[in-house]
Amino acid sequence: MTINCQKQTAVQLVGPDELKLNTEKSIPEPAPYQILAQVEAVGLCFSDLKLLKQFDSHARKSEVTGGVSKDVLEQVPSYVPQKNPTVPGHEAVVRICKIGDKVENVKSGDRYLVQTDYRWLPTKSSNAAFGYNFEGALQQYVIMDQRVITSPDGDSMLIPASDTLSASAIALVEPWACVEDAYAVKERTILKEGGKMLVVVATEFSIDELVSFIGRFGKPAEITFVDACSSKLEALDIPVKAAKDISELPDASFDDVIYYGSDNKTVEQLFSKVASHGLLNIVLCGGKFTADVCTQVGRVHYGGIRIIGTTGSDSSESMQYIPDSGEIRKSDNISVIGAGGPMGVMHVVRNLCQGVQDVTVFASDLDDQRLAALTKIAEPIAQKNNVGYKPINPKKDKVEINFDYISLMAPVPILVTNAVKDAAQKAIINIFAGIPANVTADIDLNRYIENQMYFIGTSGSTLEDMKVVLSKVESGSLDTNISVAAVCGLESAVEGIRAVENHIIPGKIIVYPACKNLALTTLDKLKDTLPDVHSCLNSGIWAVEAEKALIDNYTK
Repeated sequence: MTINCQKQTAVQLVGPDELKLNTEKSIPEPAPYQILAQVEAVGLCFSDLKLLKQFDSHARKSEVTGGVSKDVLEQVPSYVPQKNPTVPGHEAVVRICKIGDKVENVKSGDRYLVQTDYRWLPTKSSNAAFGYNFEGALQQYVIMDQRVITSPDGDSMLIPASDTLSASAIALVEPWACVEDAYAVKERTILKEGGKMLVVVATEFSIDELVSFIGRFGKPAEITFVDACSSKLEALDIPVKAAKDISELPDASFDDVIYYGSDNKTVEQLFSKVASHGLLNIVLCGGKFTADVCTQVGRVHYGGIRIIGTTGSDSSESMQYIPDSGEIRKSDNISVIGAGGPMGVMHVVRNLCQGVQDVTVFASDLDDQRLAALTKIAEPIAQKNNVGYKPINPKKDKVEINFDYISLMAPVPILVTNAVKDAAQKAIINIFAGIPANVTADIDLNRYIENQMYFIGTSGSTLEDMKVVLSKVESGSLDTNISVAAVCGLESAVEGIRAVENHIIPGKIIVYPACKNLALTTLDKLKDTLPDVHSCLNSGIWAVEAEKALIDNYTK
């Protein structure tokens, strides 16, 4: 593929809430291990707003701390950690233009779906990602390094994609895969083998029960005790340390934390000690918290921490209700909060199509227009699959039930607080929206523990999730284009990001870098501006024929 110039147009984030359109950004020549790709389409995502507001404080904008040598990173022009300007955009499909002479298994001219998450490349609080500390797709061309985008198992983050599909349908696999991951994620139901355990005792407890618990659920590499006799643990042949106070312990260092007691301040201290993907087990021993507890709900999503508990004195009781996955269950009453937004639509449609019997999806949104647009899509799907669908505007409609499953689409801490109040016994509360890792919410942990509730949260998607969703799209069993609400070129992408921020457009916005000066246009307005494109819509839904007509209009 021939590139006719050495400069390109790109949307750059240069500081917190500072976006600029750069029409003179250089197009790098690929080095031996590098791949230069042309961006065919990229979706705008609510996650782009988190990066927009947080910039260098975002968990994925910090430096890579392992998994690849610093020498390699220094050779990658698209590696832009910390305060370096970056290019957002992670829902992307690209076509390869040029490759270095040491690149393997990628061919010039081929089309690929981009997997965003580089989970084997840790940052301080998360992992590296395309569109964050590596430049993303809101530009005409993007450069990637094969040594960066290849996992230790040899899997490439470039997934071959069909030429018969629209670019939009492929690009939207990424957000749909994030939705899939939120339910398909496998939960840890045992202690982390070889991990670090912290035991904090503030009330009477049975050391024999703790010994039995460890024997049943796994063997940590070491145990740290605060304020308890640990002599009986010697039989387990596990190194034991003693600490006088929680404050002297390092943050994010313990894979399993067990707390015997019910003191608010102690639990609030303990959240910071839980490692990424760690488990906090609160054993109340008959006690109760005196008030709502300031809880690190943001780390459920970005840090993957989990919180369980029991009203009794046996820590093993808490482990019994950890679900195997985040999947919805038979007969669940499911509440999707913020259902009319782009990601909410995906959650609603996914759960209506999942094949789980007797579920009812309650689609909650404060915007009647968004709810009406969702209902037009969701109601026929619910009828076809013989499941329930009920649109709700909380300002007008009251629902007198407690929900078995609650999915939260907005990164608003009070929604988590309210979810605990609205949840049924053994409810799963899916904190899907990315509440920043350092943000807390006051939670009624007494109710949470007594009713055996479970917070779950995931960030991004796995390669397997992407492949599963792509296969559904390629087989025709899923049309990701039902999410498309508007299209634009790079010149209007900043306006598009602001439209996402202000909830102006009820659906996904697809950016086509090849369509120079394409204004931000909702699908219904195409009838006035591009009637030949509008005529190719499939009953008002974006389609491959419409995309071809659009590109033809702008590349003649």
